[in-house]
Amino acid sequence: MSTLSSSHPLSKFLLLEYRDYMKYVIVIPDGCADEPLDSLGGKTPLQAAKLPNIDRVVKQGVIGITNNVPDSLTPASDVATLSLFGYDPLEVYTGRAPLEAVAMGIQLGPHDWAIRCNTVSVLDGLMNDFTAGHISSPEGAKLMATLHEHLAGPVTGGRIEFHAGVQYRNILLFRGDGSHVPFDSTTKTQPPHDIPDKRANDYLPKGLGSELLRDLMEKSKPLFADHPVNQARIASGHKPATQAWLWGQGSAPSVKRFADLYGVKGAIISAVDLVRGTGMLIGWTRIDAPGATGYLDTDYASKGRTAIEALKTHDLVCVHVEAPDEASHEGSAKEKIKALEEIDTKIVGPLLEALPQYPEWRILVSPDHRTPIRTRAHAYGAVPFTIAGTGITPNGFQSYDEPTASQSSQSFDKGWQLMQWFLSGG
Repeated sequence: MSTLSSSHPLSKFLLLEYRDYMKYVIVIPDGCADEPLDSLGGKTPLQAAKLPNIDRVVKQGVIGITNNVPDSLTPASDVATLSLFGYDPLEVYTGRAPLEAVAMGIQLGPHDWAIRCNTVSVLDGLMNDFTAGHISSPEGAKLMATLHEHLAGPVTGGRIEFHAGVQYRNILLFRGDGSHVPFDSTTKTQPPHDIPDKRANDYLPKGLGSELLRDLMEKSKPLFADHPVNQARIASGHKPATQAWLWGQGSAPSVKRFADLYGVKGAIISAVDLVRGTGMLIGWTRIDAPGATGYLDTDYASKGRTAIEALKTHDLVCVHVEAPDEASHEGSAKEKIKALEEIDTKIVGPLLEALPQYPEWRILVSPDHRTPIRTRAHAYGAVPFTIAGTGITPNGFQSYDEPTASQSSQSFDKGWQLMQWFLSGG
C-alpha cells in the first residue's frame, strides 16, 4: 500500500493539523503473536484469550498485519521497537545494548561500544535459563560489582566497565580511546533467550573482538561460582547465575527526535530498559509506573492508570508490557493467555473509557515481533495490529488474532510506515 513518507510536505501538514487536540495511545503486548497450539485446540493464545476490549478496537476500527523486522536483521525487540515507533531500522539501528544504555543514563562517546551482559544459568553445558531464575536487581548488582572489581580496566584501545541494570539485564561498556576498532559488522553474538536448552558453547561470540568477549565470559565463571549471591540462591532453592553472557553490541545511535519527524510529543511507559531507552532516544518522556516489573507479576492496573494520567500532558502515550514475551520464553500458554487478558482488562479497557473525554483520539494495539511458545524464541514474520478512533473507518472484522489479521487487506511490509498511517489516519 502507499503511504506518505515522513519527508513529504503534506505529511507534516496533516500531522500538525491534529497536534493541539488529538491524543494517541499505543499498547504493545510484547511478543504476543504466536502459532496455533495443540494444547489450545489448534488456537493461538490470542484466539484462546478473552479480549473483549481489544476486540472492541477491531470492531470499531481496522485490523491488519505489519512486518517490523527486515530479513537482514535479527528478530528482536530492539529492531522491532524502532520499526514500531516509526523509524527504519535499516537506517538507524546500531545494536541493542546502546538503546538500553540510554535508559540507564549512560552516555556513549564516539569511540564507545555498549554490550549487553546477561547473568545466565548454563547447566550441564546447556543454556538453562537466560534470566538466572529471574535474579533480583540487588543480586544482579552485586554480581556486576564483582565483575567490575576483577575484570574492569584497561584493554587494547580503551577500557572496560560493568554497569548493573534491571534483574539479569546489565551492560558492559568498552570506552574507546580512538586508537583501535574493537568490533565491527563481522562481530556476531547470540541472544541467550533464543537458545533455550541448547549447547552454550555452540553460540559463543565470533568475529572481530570475539576473543575479548569470550575471555570475559570465561573469567566470569569462577567469579560467580562461589559468590555469596549464588550460595544464598542455591540454599533457598533458586537457580544460580553461572556466568555472564555478552551480546547485543553496538555503538552510539543517531536518530531524529520523534517530535521533529511527526510533530507529536510522546511518553514511554515500560519496565524494560531496552524499550524505554528507545523511547528516550527519540525524545519521549520516560514515565515509570509503580509496581511495573517487566515480568509476569507486573502491576497491569498501575500501567493503565499511569497512561491515563500521562495523556493529560502528552500527545502520545505508549504502554509496553513485557509479560506475554516472557511467558513465551518460558513455554507457558497458560501464562501468556493470562497476561493478554490482564492487558485487555486493566490497560486497554480503562484507556478506552478515558480516551473519549478528548475531542479526538486514536489507539493502536500491536506487538513488536512474534514469539512462538513452540520455540520459546523470537521469530521473523508479520504481526497483527489494530487501530481505532477519530478518522478511522472500520474494515469489518470482529476479533484481534493472527488469522483474522491475515484476512485483512491492510498491511505494511515495512513496519516503520505504520506510524505515519496511525498518526495521519491513513
